[in-house]
Amino acid sequence: MKNLMKPFWATLLLVLSAPIALAEETTVDQAVGAANTSWIMTATALVLFMTLPGLALFYGGLVHKKNVLSVLMHCFAMACILSVVWLVAGYSLALTSGNDWIGSLDAIFGKGLDGSDSGGSDIPDILTFAFQMTFFIITPALVVGTFVERVKFSAVMLFAVLWGLFCYAPICNMVWNGGLMYNENTETGEVVKNWLMGENEGVIDLAGGIVVHITAGIAALIFCIMVGPRKETSPPHNLAMTVIGTCMLWVGWFGFNGGSGLAANGAGAMSIVVTHISAATAALTWMLIDLITTKKPTILGICTGAIAGLAAITPASGVSGPVGALIIGFASGAICWYFSIKVKTMLGYDDSLDVVGVHGVGGLVGTLLAAVVAVAALGGTENGAENYNMGAQLFTQAKGSLFTIVFTAVVTVVILLIIKHTVGLRVDEADESIGLDQSAHGETAYND
Repeated sequence: MKNLMKPFWATLLLVLSAPIALAEETTVDQAVGAANTSWIMTATALVLFMTLPGLALFYGGLVHKKNVLSVLMHCFAMACILSVVWLVAGYSLALTSGNDWIGSLDAIFGKGLDGSDSGGSDIPDILTFAFQMTFFIITPALVVGTFVERVKFSAVMLFAVLWGLFCYAPICNMVWNGGLMYNENTETGEVVKNWLMGENEGVIDLAGGIVVHITAGIAALIFCIMVGPRKETSPPHNLAMTVIGTCMLWVGWFGFNGGSGLAANGAGAMSIVVTHISAATAALTWMLIDLITTKKPTILGICTGAIAGLAAITPASGVSGPVGALIIGFASGAICWYFSIKVKTMLGYDDSLDVVGVHGVGGLVGTLLAAVVAVAALGGTENGAENYNMGAQLFTQAKGSLFTIVFTAVVTVVILLIIKHTVGLRVDEADESIGLDQSAHGETAYND
């Protein structure tokens, strides 16, 4: 009889303990969800902080004092108008189910979004909306640095809206939302074949080497060529302002990269570490090149180098280890210096604040090197694959980058031609001479 009772008691204990175990598992899952939500709410604030006031101050300190308010206004007004556009259609086109090229209009005006919890470790959909909105804001704002001191305010606003909807949103969908460069079924997780990626798993781009930096850099190159050079150039009017903006961007980038995994975990912590190491390495590299070439380390150089390192590590921040961050930081510091100082002079385009050389080139360098630093020998994650093929992934990164360059160039040219033949691109010579603060906004930052 005793032997017969043992299985009975064991079964009874199992039945009674199951709800307790389930409750404990649910509690843990909810705790993880709360932690993830808290972190991404913080990261959202950090990424917005990158534009307002980080990028605004970084760019504002680099222009002539008669144009500083116009630069601040561009960044501030872009943040406002792009937030509304993101709600109306941007989010829906970028991040809802559509096709290989662009999302649908299922979430137009925020349809279906509310503040309800996901019920597990995932963050609420409305938080994804908010976090991705800050990326939608900063990407066109980066382009401001290429056309400062000579473009109409109306042209800037129209560019932000059209380019956000017809360039950023499609590329975002292609890379992050199961589109052409993602190459994975978002419902089943299975790798699918398409004409661009083939049978590979798609591009590595955690936080926007392609989506943010390459697109902004190519748009900047097209913009500065089509609008033409400034009538007069001047040294930065307030480098202290630029240093403050750089520091804000650096700190904000922890949210930019560290939050892009959408989880408060070790991978996010590693993204923050490699972000910092790359920025520091690139800043030192640029400073040393300045020291070698001009015999003086410059604050402008070290700040620009830091931004180059931040831009370059962005796509690789989900697969790189600290050693990979050193490699990317050194490469981006040296290559971005060469393009910003030498190539720009040789080709003669007026990329006023080096958006092309820093963000475009830096984003490309990081996107390509992401395939290299992902290998386990360099402390990388091998992109989660046991049979990781660095050569094949490098080819995938190159294809994705080239496609993005061509797509962005074509869309940007079309948008700028529309603007040119409607509101016009450039202010007249008299307004440019007076300065945009006074001519466009009727204000001055400094009283002489």
